[in-house]
Amino acid sequence: MSSASSPPFWRRWFGASHLSAGFVTVLVGYTSSAAIVFEAARAAGAGPAEIASWLWALGLGMGLSCALLSLRFRSPIVTAWSTPGAALLATSLHGVPMAQAIGVFLFASALAALAGFSGWFERLVHRIPRALAAALLAGVLLEFGLGLFHALSASPLLVGAMLLSLLLARRLAPRYAVALSFGVGVAVAALAGHWRPAGLPWQLTHPVWTTPRFAVGSLLGIGLPLFIVSMASQNLPGLAVLRSNGYQTPATPLVGWTGLIGVLLAPFGGFSYNLAAITAAICVGPEADPDPRQRWRAAVWAGVFYALTGLLGATVAALFAAFPPALVAAIAGLALLSTIGNSLLSALADDEWRDGALVTFLVTASGLSLGGIGSAFWGLVLGLAASLIVRRA
Repeated sequence: MSSASSPPFWRRWFGASHLSAGFVTVLVGYTSSAAIVFEAARAAGAGPAEIASWLWALGLGMGLSCALLSLRFRSPIVTAWSTPGAALLATSLHGVPMAQAIGVFLFASALAALAGFSGWFERLVHRIPRALAAALLAGVLLEFGLGLFHALSASPLLVGAMLLSLLLARRLAPRYAVALSFGVGVAVAALAGHWRPAGLPWQLTHPVWTTPRFAVGSLLGIGLPLFIVSMASQNLPGLAVLRSNGYQTPATPLVGWTGLIGVLLAPFGGFSYNLAAITAAICVGPEADPDPRQRWRAAVWAGVFYALTGLLGATVAALFAAFPPALVAAIAGLALLSTIGNSLLSALADDEWRDGALVTFLVTASGLSLGGIGSAFWGLVLGLAASLIVRRA
């Protein structure tokens, strides 16, 4: 193929929109829930070396799964650790020896791999109406859209400059809008003295192997709930993100391979790997690339950045922690504005499913939690029930 008919290599792989979407994905993922991972590690009795090993395993596992699955299926496949799972571990691992905790991780990941490769999760996902999937996504992301304007109230100069730059870039250079907004935010924060990256420790992380031990009580009392929470609160909305944006990537290999990666990296502290929902929305939206067929490149870059966070461990965690909270909240909300709007449009466009979609959206956005399972699961369940009742009536 001639160079005239194909973009040059550097433009295809180093586009600013791909790089910025990948970086913001990792930034939001780490800054929004890394503290919960630290608490889970401390609850298991982990010291500094083990905590660094957990970050190494999580970063490497998410990096490999994001990059390889996106390359294989040419879809923006973004993976993440289970934030609800980390919260569950933070409250459940007190008094559990580290070796038994590792056994719990391995057990839960093995169940996820079995659920994926057996095909039952795929069959479940195919029964979810697209309008409800879009409503689920909008409900999950609403908090981040509102967080943008909470941050505007707390830091009007910083967030106002970011918002204005994004709106101007949407008119003049829409493909680079989020990247330019983030750059403006970093510049304003640095000039105001709110971000000083100097003095960060630069060192590679060394993984620590822990031989797993299996105890029936911890497997059933912690491992099984970890599996259920991760599937219901992460993989299910993660598939909804893909489906609501038109990507029909099969669920079987995605869930199966992420579970298998968890089995391999559990001895180093990789407690769970699953499909992302919130951070995935950054890579599937138009800011990542106007062409939906090219957005998988943003997910590949997210994988590259995730792998770097794993290799550098504490260094990257400290770098992300140095960003002002208002900057993180603002860039997350700005990156997701279009996705929230498109999701609401898809959710409410079909009269037949509108009532169920509205119930799904409101329940998911409410943060309802029953039985330790988050609002995304219950929003879908209640939305399906509402649709069944209304449509039969």
